[in-house]
Amino acid sequence: MPFTDKSLTCVDCGATFTFSAEDQDYHARRGFQNEPKRCPSCRRARKAERGEYTGSSYASRPARQLFPATCSNCGRETEVPFQPRGDRPVYCRDCFQARSSYGR
Repeated sequence: MPFTDKSLTCVDCGATFTFSAEDQDYHARRGFQNEPKRCPSCRRARKAERGEYTGSSYASRPARQLFPATCSNCGRETEVPFQPRGDRPVYCRDCFQARSSYGR
């Protein structure tokens, strides 16, 4: 079934936007049954509010929690993105990279 461009009205801002034949084909191939309710700029704004990826950066992404630790190899104070439990060694970035191929 060939698709043709449709004009739709955004439920948020009331602007008219085009639901292109190409976008309709994409929706059909993905099994989407509902037409978009929001214009592209309102969709981007809504994703940014929810902290979803916007294409250039993670909007409103909470900062990663870092925990203080002492490197088991060199003794330097460092921060790690997990809560050290004490039953396993914790390494600073330099010692971790020297011990593994991670990051190379």
